[in-house]
Amino acid sequence: MAEQDLARDGGATLAELLARTGKASDKEVFTIRELTREFGLTARALRFYEEKGLLAPKRQGQDRLYSRRDRSRLRLVLMGKWVGFSLEEVKAMLDLYDLGDGGVTQMKVARTKYREQVGRLAAQRRDIDTAMNELQRAIAVIDERLAAIGASASSD
Repeated sequence: MAEQDLARDGGATLAELLARTGKASDKEVFTIRELTREFGLTARALRFYEEKGLLAPKRQGQDRLYSRRDRSRLRLVLMGKWVGFSLEEVKAMLDLYDLGDGGVTQMKVARTKYREQVGRLAAQRRDIDTAMNELQRAIAVIDERLAAIGASASSD
């Protein structure tokens, strides 16, 4: 799926994404090719984000021209996806910027959402730790039973 282009196993890490895109650009307009190269995405991914209302490039004939605002939004979309937010959640937070209050509402809502996500991730980590411990215990029981009947446990 297009939204998974920035995969942990093949794409940029969050730190790399921040380092690559954190520098302010003097440019006002970016082509699809420039953004795909900068963010390590496919053109299909950018079109997907456009379809979801996250980006709004201008059209010049067949070409899509992305603004600095689109570039910033794309960076925030990718960071949000990286830490586990849905595209809908990211869009809702991004759209709060347009309220005209200097981003105060957006920052407060984002802070609340971030704290909630930290809680969800901590719970997931506990669940994963529990599952791993159970699997380790099950492996030990199986190894004991195999040893008791004289079978080798090393077939994996």
